Order: sequence, then structure tokens, then C-alpha cells
Amino acid sequence: MFQKQPMMRRVLYALAPIVALAVWLYGPRVLVALAVSLGTGVLVEYLFEKKKNGKVSEAVLVSGTLFALAMPPAVPLWILVVGMAFAVFMAKEVYGGFGRNIFNPAIAGRLFVYISFAGVLGSSYYEPGAFGVAAGSLFGAVDSVAMATPLAAMRSGDSIPLFNLLVGTRAGAMGESSAILIAVAAVYLMVTKTAQWRLIASTLLGGVVVAGVLVLAGVAKAMPLEALLGGSFLFVAVFMATDPVSAPKKPVAQWTYGLMIGAIVIVIRTFSLFPEGTSFAILLGNTFASLFDRMVNEAARKKKEKAAAAGKEATT
Repeated sequence: MFQKQPMMRRVLYALAPIVALAVWLYGPRVLVALAVSLGTGVLVEYLFEKKKNGKVSEAVLVSGTLFALAMPPAVPLWILVVGMAFAVFMAKEVYGGFGRNIFNPAIAGRLFVYISFAGVLGSSYYEPGAFGVAAGSLFGAVDSVAMATPLAAMRSGDSIPLFNLLVGTRAGAMGESSAILIAVAAVYLMVTKTAQWRLIASTLLGGVVVAGVLVLAGVAKAMPLEALLGGSFLFVAVFMATDPVSAPKKPVAQWTYGLMIGAIVIVIRTFSLFPEGTSFAILLGNTFASLFDRMVNEAARKKKEKAAAAGKEATT
């Protein structure tokens, strides 16, 4: 039934510890959310691929896992269904399926539901606790009071302990909280050559540089370094910016792409009403990815032609 994709399987291996921590922090409801997201993604892709006598890609398992982990712990299950169906249908299958999509499906689905159901999702963040004591019941309404995300709290002048940002014991999306686990996953993905290190490094560099410049310029709303650990920045840099389908292929283009994404994240967080900005940044980067590759190829072609012309002149 599934098209075997070892690279995608390694991404799932990297996500496994993050899923385990999410279950510890928010309880078995995380597994329910994953099941709903994965089931919806597989079903939608199967219905489309069946008409073409094709197989469901293992990439949809990665998209479904990333989409679920990017959601708040108390996300209504119907939103997972709507978002994942949109991700596979509108961001993947309408382009022809795996390998032909220009946008990252998980990010497209995430942005769609966050814009469409902002109020519901905004009140679905909860303070984590051992095995989900704050995450409410398995299927129904949550039992505790909604918490502000770290970025929202920082914007209002509150501070979040750096230790909590590193280990993940703070309110936020289910799988984006632990900077340490995400860093370990990044190392694994780079060592196994599953993720391109230039994409990760350039995205982080773009964010850090722009944030540093804004802080030095005295911009009041500029986020400190801790803000880079407080939202989905690391998660997106490691798992979304490195998507081999929607990211550029040429090294120079990859640096440009990552720097652009990192810079846009900080600009949106600082100057817009959105406390995050990562989803917008990735989709904008996806839009320019093929253009960046084309520009690099064009520059290489012109350089080669110039060198050939110079060589021809030298022989005459």
C-alpha cells in the first residue's frame, strides 16, 4: 500500500522522541491527535492515488505527524481532519502528488486552520504536566484554563525561564517545545544525510542575525534570543525548511532560501499582529525556491559562456 521511502522513514525516527515527550507532557490525547491526522492524510492520498493506480507515499506519514505536532494540545479533532485533508488535497495532490508539490503540505494545512479557526486554536494551549494532567480528557473538552504561548507572553512583557524553553516544559504546540530534542533530531538528520545542513544553518542564521540587528537598533518589540526557542522556529528550521521537495536543490540557492525564511520569521514576529510567523515564512520561501535554483543555474550558465568566450578570444 505504501511507497517505500527510506528518507521519510528516518524523519519519522527523528520525530519519535519528540512524540514521546509530547505524550508525557500532554497525555494520550497526543496519540489520538496523531491517529486522526495520519488517518485523514492516508485516506485522502489513497483516494487520489487509487485513481492513478499509485501508492500512498510514506511522506504523508511525515506530513501528518508534523501537522499534528504543530497543533496545540487541546486542538479539536475536527480541525485536525479539516487541516490535514486540506494539506494533502490542496498542497499536494492538486499538483500531481509526491515530488510535484511546490508547498510544504504540513505548513499549508497548519496555516489554513490557524487563519480559519484562529480563535479556537488560540485558546487551545495549556500548561504541560506529567502525562497530560493539564491536557483534559481524551476526546472531549479540556479541564484547565488556557495558557498563553511563550511568544505571546514575551510580547506582553512576561519572561519564560530559559531552562523551560530548552527542555520543553512550557505551554505551546505539542511537538515544538523541547529545543534539546529538536537539536538532537537535527544532528541525526544531518549525519544520516536526510536533511541538508545548509538549509538548517541558513534558516537559524537568518533569524539570529535579524533578531540581533533589531535588538541592537532598539526596536521595542524585537524578540531576544530566548524567543527563538519559544515558538516553532527550531522545529520549522529542522523539519519544514529541509523538505527535499519544496526546498531549493542548489547550495547557493539553499543559503538564500534559509536566510530569507529566518529573516521573515523575525520580521513578522516583530512588526505584525502574528506572534509566530514561521508558517508564512516557509510558504514564501517555497514560492521562491525554484526561482532561486533557476537564478543559480542562469548565473552558472553565463559564467561558463563568458569563460568559453574568453578562451576563444585567447586562441585567436
